[in-house]
Amino acid sequence: MSERLTYSNAKIRRILDRVSTIAMIGASPTWNRPSYYAMKYLQEKGFRVIPVNPRAAGGEILGERVYATLADAPGPIDMVQIFRNSEAAGPLTDEAIAVAAEKGVTVLWMQLTVRNDEAAARAEAAGLEVVMDRCPKIEYGRLNAELSWGGFNSEIITSRRRRVEIA
Repeated sequence: MSERLTYSNAKIRRILDRVSTIAMIGASPTWNRPSYYAMKYLQEKGFRVIPVNPRAAGGEILGERVYATLADAPGPIDMVQIFRNSEAAGPLTDEAIAVAAEKGVTVLWMQLTVRNDEAAARAEAAGLEVVMDRCPKIEYGRLNAELSWGGFNSEIITSRRRRVEIA
């Protein structure tokens, strides 16, 4: 399970192009948490992001009502994004599978550092497309040239020393 997962740019772009509504499990109402930044960014790019967080249920995050569970969240939902740890991803994946047909879920996306191969296999067997250990915010920016100015994934900026050829 330690090998790096690879997804083609075409696959990631296809997913992000067809998704319009994301249920973000683990969305935080705290402005300096990564899930808050990711939610805000995705909203600014035109996605509707429905926050799912039992502790914040009934409140609002970035203008969206917070729901305790996926079952409580209004549909349709194109993608479920798991912003929790790898262990929690197992039961959350099962919850996504349980509501997939009713809500229209077609994609299960596990955030950076979140990987659960068994859960992914169950989701794929249920007909969901799965992405693990990636951030849709980062992938969207990377594929739309929003990060290239900083050298991210461009092979322009590196920490490796340049080889100097002496003639």
